[in-house]
Amino acid sequence: MMEVKVTVNEKRMICKKGDLLIKVIKSEAPCGGRGMCGKCRVKVKGRLSPVTSRERELLSPEELKGGIRLACLTYIEGDCEVETEIKADAIIAEADLSVPDAACPSFKRHGIAVDIGTTTLAARLYDTRGKILSVASSLNPQIRWGSDVVTRIESAVNGKADEMRRAVVSGINKLISELAVNTQISPTLIDFGVITGNTTMLSIFCGKSVEGLSHAPFTMDFPFGKSFSAHELGLILHETTEIYIPPCISPFVGADTTCAIIASELCDKEYALLADIGTNGELCLIKNGKLLVTSTAAGPAFEGVGITCGMRAQNGAIDSAKIINNSLTVHAIGDTEPRGLCGAGLIEATAALLELGVIDETGSMEEKYYLSKNVYLTQRDIRNLQLAKSAICAGIKTLLSEARATEPVPVMLAGGFGTALNPDSTLKVGLLPKDRVEEIKPIGNAALGGAAMLLLNKNLKEKCDLIAKTAIHVDLASSPAFSEFFMMDMMF
Repeated sequence: MMEVKVTVNEKRMICKKGDLLIKVIKSEAPCGGRGMCGKCRVKVKGRLSPVTSRERELLSPEELKGGIRLACLTYIEGDCEVETEIKADAIIAEADLSVPDAACPSFKRHGIAVDIGTTTLAARLYDTRGKILSVASSLNPQIRWGSDVVTRIESAVNGKADEMRRAVVSGINKLISELAVNTQISPTLIDFGVITGNTTMLSIFCGKSVEGLSHAPFTMDFPFGKSFSAHELGLILHETTEIYIPPCISPFVGADTTCAIIASELCDKEYALLADIGTNGELCLIKNGKLLVTSTAAGPAFEGVGITCGMRAQNGAIDSAKIINNSLTVHAIGDTEPRGLCGAGLIEATAALLELGVIDETGSMEEKYYLSKNVYLTQRDIRNLQLAKSAICAGIKTLLSEARATEPVPVMLAGGFGTALNPDSTLKVGLLPKDRVEEIKPIGNAALGGAAMLLLNKNLKEKCDLIAKTAIHVDLASSPAFSEFFMMDMMF
């Protein structure tokens, strides 16, 4: 096949005629490269395949006239030049950097805790006193195979599992190197690690099959709660360094939830709800010693995918909106000109527009509404938010119903998105059931916090195992109550 020259951001490379542009430039594809989200916009000129009907739906005439194309739908037909948007690093919410109790460390020199999130990777390096020596974070490089668990599973099942595993191992090794450089400590002196994540992320990382996660009845081939050597996992630590991976509770309630339960001390409470809200919302309810857990597929709207001007929480993303003198005022991360809005901004902007009467209780709006010069919300954006928030709200109500709980429940919100949420706006849009919530408390990256607690107190492994064994999983897919709540909670 004929070779052609492609210049990407002034860097020249050689590829083959007929190659898909997104594979050449290795851009992220939140929708898995299926031409659904419109986020892989690039500016190109040269010999390319004709504009597709899907591109005409997702791109404006002005964008097409200016040479904007979707990389996942564009094939290279000859020499061309490509400009990709250079994005700032995603802003990753860190948990409170308080020192966990180093009662019985699992390591003798230095220990590392890592959270493999679907969107981000986060790591901390500790000494035996429980002091955090350094922290590091980055985007999960698997993002180019999709922004959510479902598209990752599809990609892994369709032959990309090994490539995805190498990508995440490389990402973690870069974090290890960063921690080592920051502290001038050799990676070989890190003699124990705890790595957590959801079932899918851990399975791909450890080279385990995700086939059982791809179709009903959903099963996990490997529930973890086991240790591996750094050599087995491909990490740049000493080859004999032990890496413990906590147990997963169910196919879609993973070790990250087990760790979050540990960090939040949920099982020590009489009545409380723990929610980690994202593309896959994990919900845990404790009532009188009975632990109920579930997961609900909210979709990627909270990550900005499926939202016309959506983006991750990084510089330029609208993260808050307020009504001042009966008009809307927005703020963007980095105090810069807005160029999109993140999940927290989407929630706040919608709450404000509800208050202004621009959106009614059914979610209807007459026309797209500009939040700033270049950032706006459309009717389709609001519908996508309604689907996402309804899945979370209905999941919470279903757990409360299963536990026969009628009194308002204290809520702990875990994860970066939950930490960024404004409690009032969260209740106003119905992400949480306003009449069922007593208080809302953000607790940061509880998954990573729980991993650190396991690192610093090896006796907590038994508690982890007990949580995984005794938690009662509530299947929302077969729950008539969930379906009923879901339809009701579409309203604002």
